Amino acid sequence: MYKPFDLTGKVALVTGGNGGIGLGMAEALAASGADVVIWGTNEAKNESAVKALKAHGKRVAARKVNVANENEVIEGMKAAIGEFGRLDCVVANAGIGGSSPIAEMTTDLFRKVNAVNTEGVMWTFREAAKHMIDRAKDGDANGSLVVVASTAGIMGAARNSAYGASKGAVMSMARALAVELARYGVRVNAIAPGWIATDMTAGAQSNLTFNEKVIPRVPMRRWGQPEDFGGIAVYLASDASAYHTGETFIIDGGYTKF
Repeated sequence: MYKPFDLTGKVALVTGGNGGIGLGMAEALAASGADVVIWGTNEAKNESAVKALKAHGKRVAARKVNVANENEVIEGMKAAIGEFGRLDCVVANAGIGGSSPIAEMTTDLFRKVNAVNTEGVMWTFREAAKHMIDRAKDGDANGSLVVVASTAGIMGAARNSAYGASKGAVMSMARALAVELARYGVRVNAIAPGWIATDMTAGAQSNLTFNEKVIPRVPMRRWGQPEDFGGIAVYLASDASAYHTGETFIIDGGYTKF
């Protein structure tokens, strides 16, 4: 193994880590040697994910955390650090959709989407950054913050202005924090998935027209899968990415390039 990819001794936290892209990342992180903490709002899914992750022989924990609740994020971060002693990589993956034509957009829907997708990321990164800055001041300047955004934050996604706004916001947030936190050895990057087969896209997956008209426009000619995000998760959590910060990694099978 190329040693910088070895995550032995590192601890990673993945929000929304009990399914979809989050679980795909958590699986790869555990398989590469990291201890893993996952957050999710569905306790049954949390338990199932923990069972799967423990098969890799690493320490695993789950906590019910709604990232739209500031206090739950604060307490969840304290609990993770208290139990595992440190956090080396935090992936802010938890997110929700919210489709609506702009003429029918309600303030409540817009705020609901951004509470999870934007404020939830800010709170997660803020609490993780406090820990990583303190470590740096003690001579351990190293850490990685990753946000899972979306190509909806880059492309025009009709009827998804609230979602697109939230994802564009966190990509900008990642760039700002990359500059701010570099002096502490903390990298901050974003990942922008395209059409990925998860619970969030269940409606599109079962839509014959969508599969006939849209997916064939993906150069890879298929839906992305959660496991397609394992490699980038390991890279960004590892010392192999020690000088890579402020980037948005587009993982979409070439869709935005076509």
